[in-house]
Amino acid sequence: MAGQGPSEPALFTELEVEFMAEDEPVNIIPNVRMDTLHMICGDYGPFRPQIPITVPLWLGIAMKKRSKCRIQPPGWMSVERLTEVLEMEREAPREFQPLPFHYVEIAKLLLDNAREDFENNYMVQSLLEDIKDVRWDKVEKAEKSFCYGS
Repeated sequence: MAGQGPSEPALFTELEVEFMAEDEPVNIIPNVRMDTLHMICGDYGPFRPQIPITVPLWLGIAMKKRSKCRIQPPGWMSVERLTEVLEMEREAPREFQPLPFHYVEIAKLLLDNAREDFENNYMVQSLLEDIKDVRWDKVEKAEKSFCYGS
């Protein structure tokens, strides 16, 4: 994240931002039966096979790594939705289209840890990269316009 100036440190490190994104809710489909998990941050469960449940991303990833669930890709990560966002990004030169606040970190965590749960995961990754590129281009154009008045 950007700091206040070139000599000042960033407000948050990349790992700190990723840590904050891990609290975002995600739907999982358990493949095991488990009682409610009582955590400091809340209670999650009970978990029943094939019955979707919403948990924080960190818990979904932890369960996925232990082969206890599949992660349902968020609706905004579908090829159709990302294609729409990309098209609208290209059409609106001064606006960013709505995506979750931590969409970059969420997408990275999901694609790194649950790639096989996504249909067309390479297309999803490609569309996310294209959106990022279009957005960086907008930021650079706005910066030049602001700095040089063109």
